[in-house]
Amino acid sequence: MTDVSEVSLEDKVRFLEDPASYEHRPKDVVAEETHMSWVFLAGDRVYKLKKPVRYAFLDFTSIAAREFDCREEERLNRRLAEAIYLGVAPLILGDDGRLRIGGKGRPVDWLVIMARLPRDRMLDSAILAGAVGQKDIVSVADRLAAFYERAQPADLAPADYVANFIEEHALNKRVLSDPAFALDGGRIEQISSFVDDILRNRADLLKERVEAGRIVEGHGDLRPEHVCLGDPPVIIDCLEFNRRLRLVDPIDELTYLGLECSRLGASWIGPVLLSRYAHHSGDAPAGDLVSFHRCYRACLRARLSLVHILERDPRKPEKWLPLARRYVELAEADALPPQPSSSALIEPSS
Repeated sequence: MTDVSEVSLEDKVRFLEDPASYEHRPKDVVAEETHMSWVFLAGDRVYKLKKPVRYAFLDFTSIAAREFDCREEERLNRRLAEAIYLGVAPLILGDDGRLRIGGKGRPVDWLVIMARLPRDRMLDSAILAGAVGQKDIVSVADRLAAFYERAQPADLAPADYVANFIEEHALNKRVLSDPAFALDGGRIEQISSFVDDILRNRADLLKERVEAGRIVEGHGDLRPEHVCLGDPPVIIDCLEFNRRLRLVDPIDELTYLGLECSRLGASWIGPVLLSRYAHHSGDAPAGDLVSFHRCYRACLRARLSLVHILERDPRKPEKWLPLARRYVELAEADALPPQPSSSALIEPSS
């Protein structure tokens, strides 16, 4: 009898790449690898398999840990995509030594099962296709504003909230200043000085947000590729493995989503998101707070892009340095003194 431990990740991926492995018999299966998972697009369904990896912020090396994370992913994502997350199923090793999804046998792993969303209606694809209108973004913003309104304020000390930014930004500076990446040292210094000034001299901007009960358990990874435009829109793939990273200011999350939309060429989206949130919540943040979050998030995303280059076997190695440079450009725009503007950005289509 085959032992559970003898079933390798390669065995599981090979099984899940085969259309015959699925009860609904999809015509084909497309497998996509991420840093922490394998994702299998099987007809109208998606199956996600966690990889047995360990990082500083998670440990998926045991089957029990992967099962727990699958169940957390389903639970947390049902907050904004209830109809999309269909359940969690075991990947079973039968007494005959064959793998199957569900049924009797010994679990060798666990799968998150989702309904498949239309690729062309994901916000990143829609932006690139020029197929996003004001009504789409208003709908997304309204959905998120209602989500934040329902969320309970986090039990978090103001000093701890600021300390986390200080710690992470120290890492940002260390990586972005590494001569190996040959980024513009003057630009990095200007950007870092702007963020450091807020953290050292104007930290009350952040502490007051905690004291006002604005920090909540949010999505944690609010990017355009996780937003599906529809009626209503759905938001998937929240950061399920670390609650601390989900404790965010809605202004931070919405600014982050706006930053990523700007990177794709839709800079008009960020102001709409913040305006609609303020309309619903009465929470209109200071401009310096928005600039801080944009600049900090851009630095963080640049750092994470560069870290990929240092991996032993980086996926798409040609992608990361240009992406990091683009984030630095976006960060610099917020670190520079504000320029007078004759007119606001207006979204071009209805």
